[in-house]
Amino acid sequence: MKFIVRLICVVLLTTDLHAQISNGTEEEMKSFGKHIAALTEAFAKGDAAAVARLHHPNIVKYFGGDNVVTGRDALQKGAESWFKNATVEFIENIVESTVFNGETAIQTCIFSIKNTPKNDGKPEISRGRSMVIYIRDKDSPTGWLSLREMTQAAPEKK
Repeated sequence: MKFIVRLICVVLLTTDLHAQISNGTEEEMKSFGKHIAALTEAFAKGDAAAVARLHHPNIVKYFGGDNVVTGRDALQKGAESWFKNATVEFIENIVESTVFNGETAIQTCIFSIKNTPKNDGKPEISRGRSMVIYIRDKDSPTGWLSLREMTQAAPEKK
């Protein structure tokens, strides 16, 4: 019996599970899902203005080291440059956790972005982990806006 209990503990502690953890209601998850879908669509279309509208005017995105984007205008300018030179496609988005607290949601996910240069260059895939803080906003096209984001390298795929 002790062996079975130990075996169960080992399995539970070493298994890499990607099930989403959320405390949100069905309405919150549905509403929030519309925001994520709109953001993914804006990237797929290369629509920098739509990407910017889904972020708070005072957005701050931390991409590591000195790579920090501050403000909606800077975000839109950077997205315009990116989309001018490449086709951008989210090819993976594994939500690890979504936590709702009043008018705020915090989400962590593992993502992969395929960046295909428009000058016939070789496509590259970037993989990362992000934590994004969202707030409800009546002026947002989806009811949510990204307020802060931190991105780091994702763990190796197993």
